[in-house]
Amino acid sequence: MKNISLIYIIVLTLCSCENLLENKNIQAALPHGEHVSGHSLENKHWTYEGETGPEHWAEIERQSDCDGKRQSPINIIDYKTEIDPNLKPLDIHYSNSVKIHEVTNNGHSIQYNFEKGDFIYLKDEKYELHQIHFHEASEHTINGIRYPLEMHMVHINRGGKIAVLAVMAEEGKSSAPFTFLERYLPVRSGETKQIDANFDLSLNLPKNREYYTYEGSLTTPPCTQRVSWYVFKTPITISLHQVKQLKELMPLNNYRDEQALNGRTVKHCIPI
Repeated sequence: MKNISLIYIIVLTLCSCENLLENKNIQAALPHGEHVSGHSLENKHWTYEGETGPEHWAEIERQSDCDGKRQSPINIIDYKTEIDPNLKPLDIHYSNSVKIHEVTNNGHSIQYNFEKGDFIYLKDEKYELHQIHFHEASEHTINGIRYPLEMHMVHINRGGKIAVLAVMAEEGKSSAPFTFLERYLPVRSGETKQIDANFDLSLNLPKNREYYTYEGSLTTPPCTQRVSWYVFKTPITISLHQVKQLKELMPLNNYRDEQALNGRTVKHCIPI
């Protein structure tokens, strides 16, 4: 009986350690706004303008990757991309039974945090959706075009590897899913509101699933590299009112400028 009890304790200990390691990897991967990290120069915090703007992030966040060679966002130019016939359509599993836990204004963007249940598969690895947030105007540009809005869907696997789906939005027909999201706005800077309501994120994806992919970074400090980007070519449409509502709640022009490719290849998937 003593041996059985000892084995039970060992198994519980191993499981606890595994869960702690997974949580540690996930927290280490998340950008600012989701956790506290880094030491700022002279206690200054990064912003999108002036002496604390993107060109100074590497000085302010000294232990970051913001001066790395594989940074995001980039300008995606069709004729410079590589059409890869081996790329498959994205394996996306978003459900209408998954809940948005809360919405927060972290001072840099409007962010919706999701409960577990939505995920994607990349190379047979499962990446759980953690949150979505917005940039106005878009961070990535396609053939030099900067869209009014870009939505980032941040996914993380058990090892802490990050994959982001990026959707551009242009002014046009009102979006019903965006109307649902805006129901919980406004939120002041630093404020969080509980939601706990079901939301089908797939309704915010373009019908045309053509995409570009490349290896880059987070677009905010700590600018963590080894982030896999999947940028949909076709934008969705939202109304001018919807653009303005998000714009009024976020810092003006909360986007990072184009970063150098430095020899990276952007691959292009055109689903059949």
